[in-house]
Amino acid sequence: MIRVAIFCLVCAAQPVAAAPVRVKDLVEFDGVRGNDLVGYGLVVGLNGSGDGLRNAPFTEEILSNLLERLGVNVTGEQLRPKNVAAVMVTASLPPFSRAGGRIDVTVSAIGDAKSLLGGTLVMTPLNGADGQIYAVAQGAVLAGGIAAEGAAARIVQGVPTAGVIPSGARVEREVEFDFTTLSAIRLALRSPDFTTAARIEAAVNAEFGRPIASMLDGGTVAVDIDAARMRSAAHVIGRIENIPVEPERRARVVVDQRSGTIVMGADVRISRVAVAQGGLTLRVDETPVVVQPNPFSRGESIVVPRSAAAIDQPPGTGLAEVSGGTNLSEIVAGLNALGVAPRDMIDILKTINAAGALHAEFVVQ
Repeated sequence: MIRVAIFCLVCAAQPVAAAPVRVKDLVEFDGVRGNDLVGYGLVVGLNGSGDGLRNAPFTEEILSNLLERLGVNVTGEQLRPKNVAAVMVTASLPPFSRAGGRIDVTVSAIGDAKSLLGGTLVMTPLNGADGQIYAVAQGAVLAGGIAAEGAAARIVQGVPTAGVIPSGARVEREVEFDFTTLSAIRLALRSPDFTTAARIEAAVNAEFGRPIASMLDGGTVAVDIDAARMRSAAHVIGRIENIPVEPERRARVVVDQRSGTIVMGADVRISRVAVAQGGLTLRVDETPVVVQPNPFSRGESIVVPRSAAAIDQPPGTGLAEVSGGTNLSEIVAGLNALGVAPRDMIDILKTINAAGALHAEFVVQ
């Protein structure tokens, strides 16, 4: 279908005030980080939805090793259970985790198991990047989907081959990190920006009444712990992380072509531009006709093709004009005046960006 519309957007650069945000929501503190853990384990107790051991020999191997450690001799035996599945167990060890604490784990099937619903993870050690064991996981798996199967049909909702175990792992080893010995710490901005870093530096110095913070670059602010004259680094960070700062963000347009989602920031500006958007709808209908021979004749049935082709060209939607695009609402109103679907609007934004009229970072996912 053809749609034609023309609109004009006149944008003036005006500052947009941002709401104050805590420093803890803008930065990551150097050294305060988590660590990823991974393990290889076995889920048992499945209702016939486990791995087929013929297609997943690693499941039989880990099952044999587990039974051997429990004192069951299965050497030379042919194991064919359908209620076990080999899984990968992943978790994140939060900073300052202590031995005996609990963390959540995620369980994912790696074989041909159809579902982990109702299964139980057998004790599985979780290793860090250095190969050391930092936690041990065990417990009932909460699968996030459901599957039903009949003789000739199967329906699956969600992902039944993956699940979680809340507080399913116990921390056995602590990450060595002495926080009290720090004499300086760096604040790493999640979204590097020179203006935001300068504002954080000024806010921290104003909070302590002395120059203890210095901006190293657009993504890093260094803080002198000794100059803060407090009892420990933890007290300094506890005071810094609640300081309000107004972040500065870049104008950005993010589009997701798969779902047709468009997100535009409040600082997006579009210069005066004219846009014409159109499309054609082509339709071809096939209605074949079968011609039968006369009775008692020796003829054959013949299929006669009949095709009908058409091009739909609806009238245009007319003109839509916006006097000025100084804010986000006027830009949205101008784009909506075209009367097109979100997916077509994505193509329009791409073309405006290619013409150099979109003054923002254009991100396509």
